[in-house]
Amino acid sequence: MAVKTKQSKLQKVLDSFPLFAKNFIYIIDNNGEKVKFELNSAQLELEELMNKNRFVNVSKARQGGISTFSVAKALWRAVTNDNENILIVSYKSDSSKALFEKLKSMNDWLPREKYPNVFPNVRRDNRDELFFENGSRVTCLVASNKSIGRGSTYSWIHMSEFSFFAKQEMQLLSAEQSLMKGEKSQLTIETTSNGTSNMFYRLTMASIKGESKYKTMFIPFYHDLYKKQFAHDHDEAEKYHRETNKGKRLSVADLEPDEKVLYDNGANLRFLMWRRYKLLDMTLQEFQQEYPSNILESFISTGNSVFDQSIVLSRLGNIKTPLSKNEVKDDVPEILYKYIGKGLSIFYFPKRGQRYYGGVDTASGGGGDYSTLSLFDSEGQQVLSFYHDKVPVYLFAEIIDCIGRWYNYAFYAIERNSYGLPVLERLRKDYNYLNLYKQKLFDQKTGKKKMQLGFTTTTQSKSVLITDFKENFEKGLINIECKETLQQMQLFVESANGSMGNKKGEKNHDDLVISSALSVQAVKVGKWYVDI
Repeated sequence: MAVKTKQSKLQKVLDSFPLFAKNFIYIIDNNGEKVKFELNSAQLELEELMNKNRFVNVSKARQGGISTFSVAKALWRAVTNDNENILIVSYKSDSSKALFEKLKSMNDWLPREKYPNVFPNVRRDNRDELFFENGSRVTCLVASNKSIGRGSTYSWIHMSEFSFFAKQEMQLLSAEQSLMKGEKSQLTIETTSNGTSNMFYRLTMASIKGESKYKTMFIPFYHDLYKKQFAHDHDEAEKYHRETNKGKRLSVADLEPDEKVLYDNGANLRFLMWRRYKLLDMTLQEFQQEYPSNILESFISTGNSVFDQSIVLSRLGNIKTPLSKNEVKDDVPEILYKYIGKGLSIFYFPKRGQRYYGGVDTASGGGGDYSTLSLFDSEGQQVLSFYHDKVPVYLFAEIIDCIGRWYNYAFYAIERNSYGLPVLERLRKDYNYLNLYKQKLFDQKTGKKKMQLGFTTTTQSKSVLITDFKENFEKGLINIECKETLQQMQLFVESANGSMGNKKGEKNHDDLVISSALSVQAVKVGKWYVDI
């Protein structure tokens, strides 16, 4: 009877990952000591989420122990089930190597001598693979430009630091196609955020809205797990606070408004003292990216951002959904209808008697840069945006004319540079469009002032353009609804030489930033050349 009881207890441990980890898996803790792996509160939350969902997405602050959890769970699945095929994908070679070394150490420390015939031995130990005698294997690979898992099927795929993968859409699609179709197969993603212009951001936002098969879990910097994880750092921060505040500990009465919000959401005073301590050596944006308090805050991009990223993210979390084709089909001009959802976003219909102001940035229409139009009402509310990289100049002029006349003969500030000049000529000569921005210039020969259609962008005038736009946006004088505009504002930076533009990289643009900034100039000039 005693033997059966012992065997049943062992089986209970083998069937439960948290119990298996607590009894059989060892890790190296923050003090460099080998200890048994007892799941922290966030890891237990993730375990529960994975037990209920095949597709799981974890957005997190740093050092939450999710990678350790994943490696340990991979080993548990491999040694307690036959023919498991598990793939762990990391974004660079050193992190992949570190994960694999952690996996091998955990496997080496399994008590095989104490429990003979319980844990299968390793049949093959390659550079990036453990293959067990029960037919199960765990492979650790680096994400590359090639498809993940091609030519094989997996019972579990875990993607570590996914937001830093190249070609995220392709990698995720290929991973999903490589997943076994059984009910026990799983695909998990865990990563810190990396801005908003990537697949991870889109997937996370869709998940939050309930529009994705992925279930998202977020781990803020003040999660219970960090009380133990950062205990030493918290002690150090509290000591510093006392030394610089006449021996006093931080109190609720001492909290700044932003700290009070964090406190009300669950951040205790030790977390807030630690936050102040970290902010001695890093900017708020850097802290929010590394240690976010909410999922939107995690997407802040660090660097020489021109726009206040906390305000940008606040808008991204509260933007209006553009009107659908069905909602506009009876009202939108025919030439515009085909662009609904394909570059044209209408947020509000034109109102009788309202004045509208637009900015226009023109590209060639051959791919690459985008032709953009941003339209605001006189109160600063964005009502429409248009962006397209395949619209030729002559057709873009027709679209500008159509939108302008629909919105009560909108006043346009059109960038004159490059392809903007032929657009201006077509609007004036072919469409007789009169409500256009004119720039005052001095004739260098005569010294006389002259009026020139359009806005000529120079190094000096661009500084004014962006500075005015930044002020209007950050003071709340304009309200942007266009998601793509806000995402471009996340990538809009000032370089070391003082020039401003989009952060370099594939699919990084600033065309909507420019057209929105031109809209502000249209309002600022205070002119109106037609009756409405």
